[in-house]
This record gives sequence, structure tokens and C-alpha cells, in this order.
Amino acid sequence: MAQLCRNILKSISTPLFRPNYQLTCIVARAFKTSPTVGASFDPELKAKGFLGRQGPQKWLKYNDIVYPPRKEGEPARPAEITHMRTNVKYSPDNMAFIATMIRGMSIDEALKQLSFHKRKGAQVISEVLLEAQEMAVRDHNVEFKSNLWVESSHATKGIVIKGVRKHAKRRFGEVRYKFCHYFVRLREGRPPKHYLPPPMTGYEKMEEYIREQRARRIAFSL
Repeated sequence: MAQLCRNILKSISTPLFRPNYQLTCIVARAFKTSPTVGASFDPELKAKGFLGRQGPQKWLKYNDIVYPPRKEGEPARPAEITHMRTNVKYSPDNMAFIATMIRGMSIDEALKQLSFHKRKGAQVISEVLLEAQEMAVRDHNVEFKSNLWVESSHATKGIVIKGVRKHAKRRFGEVRYKFCHYFVRLREGRPPKHYLPPPMTGYEKMEEYIREQRARRIAFSL
């Protein structure tokens, strides 16, 4: 297997080798690192260099859920819109940092905060939020497009394409091209005052400590 990779690299005439996606796919198949078994393939995605993998599709099924009607006197159920983008050529760790930042914000505030980040991940998330906002007005009967807030926002690891890079003195190194998936859920209404539980005050900590001490069990006692 190592001799096969050397033959592939020797066939390239350029001294400074930077592997493209075609050669990367060849080497990945040679090493059998591409998770192609059981995956769904699309010719259009394959032409873009994603090995034809579509990515997860179950997240969009939340838009098809139909809840039973509310009883008389109960408040109306707020609309929920889920959207996603798969196979983004961006590090999942960097994307998760930006995705976590906008949780619990209104959609206008989230778009404003993302405009301050001059990174590719922030631009991708802004595009996904605008698409979800348009879906809310068009498909989910949301009256005001600004009356939405980010209920869930997270990123996961996507496909990883492994390649080979040529170094000096006949040495070779591994290159990893990482992709990620981004998921978002918008909910109708105003954002909550505290998305996460607020920190406890001194009196609340004291009451919790007294409660734990009274509930403790002393071993070998009556």
C-alpha cells in the first residue's frame, strides 16, 4: 500500500505538491478511509468533491410534526422552525464556538453579533438563519419575521477526507480535510431572560447547603 502511494506521488511533475480533491479521493480509497458503505450518493455532490455524501437528513423532519389542537383557554403553541446545512468545508470545533454564541438570542441580535465575526463560519450561520427566517414566514404562518429567537444552535462533525502531503527527504504527511454540519431551531416569540439557569445567590447557596446537611446519612449511627 505504501508503494502504491509513492507511485502516485512520483507521477506528479510539480515539485511542490498540494493534493487536490481528485487525488485525495484516490488515496482515500486506497487506504479505505472513506466511509462509503451504506451512504447515499448524489452525482452533483460528487462533482463538488464531497464523495457524494449528503449528510444527515432527519433534522428537517421536525418541520413535518403536526401537534393536536390546544384546548379552549390555553395559549397558542409557538411555531418552531428547524433548518440545517450539511457538508460545510469548515472546522467543526470553530463552527461549534460560533454556534454556541448565538443561543438564546433574538434573530435580529444573532445576525448583528454574527456580522462582527469576520470568519467563514459566521457567514455560513448568517445565511442559514436568513433561510430559516424566510421559511418561517412562508411555510409556518409566522406573522412577524423578527418575532423569532434561537432556541437551539449546534454543529457536529462531518466527513473527513484524508490526503497525503509530500515533505522533504522522501517523507510524507497526512492531511485531513474536515467538514461539519450546522443545525438550528427557531421558535416564535421573545427570547427568555435567562437561556441557562442564572448563578445562585449567597442565600440560595446557604439554603442548599443546609438542605444537603439535613438530608445526609451518617454511617453506623442510630
